[in-house]
Amino acid sequence: MTRYPAFVDGECGAYGVTFPDLPGIVAMGKTMDEALVNAEEALRDYAVEAERDGRPIADSSPLEQMSPPMGSVLVVIPLIRLSGRTVRANLTLDEGVVAFIDAEAHRRRMTRRAFVEWMTRRIAQEGG
Repeated sequence: MTRYPAFVDGECGAYGVTFPDLPGIVAMGKTMDEALVNAEEALRDYAVEAERDGRPIADSSPLEQMSPPMGSVLVVIPLIRLSGRTVRANLTLDEGVVAFIDAEAHRRRMTRRAFVEWMTRRIAQEGG
C-alpha cells in the first residue's frame, strides 16, 4: 500500500488537507478526523480518475523530505483501493475489545463494520 504525505492546517471547525506530491488534490473537514477521512477519499478518487484517463499515479515522496509549512502538521494518508466487493472475515476478539468497538461505533453513529473499517484506515494513516 502506498502512503502519501499530506499537510493539515486550520482550526476546530475548518481543517484543510493538501498533498505536496499531488497539486490540486485537497480535502476539508469540520474535525481533524473528518478531514483525514475526506483526504483518503480524495486520494482514492484521484487514483481512480488517473487510471481511467491512462495517466500514471504520482509517486509519493519520502516523509524525511517533507517540511510542513508554518501552522501545518505532516500526516500520512494511505491509498486504499476499494473493490466494492465485501469479504466475510470471521474474527474472534476479546470481549472487552468488542465492547469498546460497539460503544465507539454507537457513539459515532456507525455500524460495527463501518467503525472497524474506519479504524483500520486510521491505523494505516499512522504508517504503523
